[in-house]
Amino acid sequence: MNKHQTDNANASAFPVDTIRAMFPALQRAGDFIFMDNAAGAQIPQSVLDAVTNHLVSHNVQRGGRYGRSVTVDQSVADARTSVALLINAYSPAEICFGMNATSFIRLVSLGIGQMLSERDEIIITDMDHDANIATWLALESAGAKFKWWRMREDGNLHVDDLRPLVSDRTRLVACTVTAHSIGSIVDVASVAEIAHAAGAEVFLDCVHYGPHGLIDVQAWDCDYLVCSGYKNFSPHMGFLWGRFDTLKRLPTFREDFIPDEPPYKVEAGTFIYENVSGMDAAVQYLELIGRNLAPSNNRSRRENIVAGMGAIRDYELLLAREMLAVLKGCGATIYGVADEARLNERVPTFCFNIGRLSPQRIVEEMAEMQIGIRDGHMYAPRLMKRLNLSMDSGAIRASLVHYNTVEEVHKFGEALRAIIAKLS
Repeated sequence: MNKHQTDNANASAFPVDTIRAMFPALQRAGDFIFMDNAAGAQIPQSVLDAVTNHLVSHNVQRGGRYGRSVTVDQSVADARTSVALLINAYSPAEICFGMNATSFIRLVSLGIGQMLSERDEIIITDMDHDANIATWLALESAGAKFKWWRMREDGNLHVDDLRPLVSDRTRLVACTVTAHSIGSIVDVASVAEIAHAAGAEVFLDCVHYGPHGLIDVQAWDCDYLVCSGYKNFSPHMGFLWGRFDTLKRLPTFREDFIPDEPPYKVEAGTFIYENVSGMDAAVQYLELIGRNLAPSNNRSRRENIVAGMGAIRDYELLLAREMLAVLKGCGATIYGVADEARLNERVPTFCFNIGRLSPQRIVEEMAEMQIGIRDGHMYAPRLMKRLNLSMDSGAIRASLVHYNTVEEVHKFGEALRAIIAKLS
């Protein structure tokens, strides 16, 4: 059996029906197919229960001496531990909770803007979400200078193109782990190796990679990382990770009564405690997948996460292979990695167009057929320009996660073929 056959066998053993039964939205959806997961994933019942339990049992402010308040403190601490395990942080104290990834990128950029000195160059890419571009470009008034690490025509960023951009003036390299628009995965461990060799830091936007693969800040050797819960099977919230000493040095706004150390110096004001409890439960859900696939009393929580995310990755490669075949069969122009031999460089997020047909019209027709996908500029104006696409029309995006099925991919293909025949 070759590797391709082995991967298919592993993926076919993935318990997708059992997993789908854990998601109330999927059970209530009827014939509707969720293929806009890049804009936000559904949540399992256990996450919903965690949020409800917080709101019913201890919806109070933390920091008090009475039982319900103490419980909030403990639930936040438990969530820090879980998220630290999810991303392999060095310490739970490095996990900072807040509203969303964008606000954390801005917070870090404001701090770095105060520390530029002779290292005043920031490297950004033309493949990222604008949140990880505009926030850094806003530092121009603080004296920052910028270099562009540009995507190649093959739909990915190449580290060989990064090397000549890095110098002793580089303060930071900011890039995505996976493009939210076209699904390309970046070799971020090599990014860190190149940046650190020049004395620069690395900031990673991990929002889109989170639901698709194993996050490991130690293996990646990055300095900062942001992620959002809403794509990671939890409610709307975000978190920032940074090396403890790096966060300790970072200038931030804080009230005088807040300790001047992570995570407290980063968490300005009250965040949404019930959604943090949901994020804790979402991590436990991913652990459960790993534990159920290969039961063992000896595995640690992190090892169960590794097993769960590994199984998800294998299954999603099968979904990606099927979707790639469907889109090619429909004559789609696929943006990003479109070579089946390079599927390991992408997640099952596909951005495409069908000839001169209107993306908006195709998506509207899909909605009529109970399939939810998205059209537009994907919050990536520079990428749209690079792809010679209009900001007004943009492209179509279909984005899958591990609760999607091969059958859904085939239904998507049938619908797309029917729409093309109708509109052509």
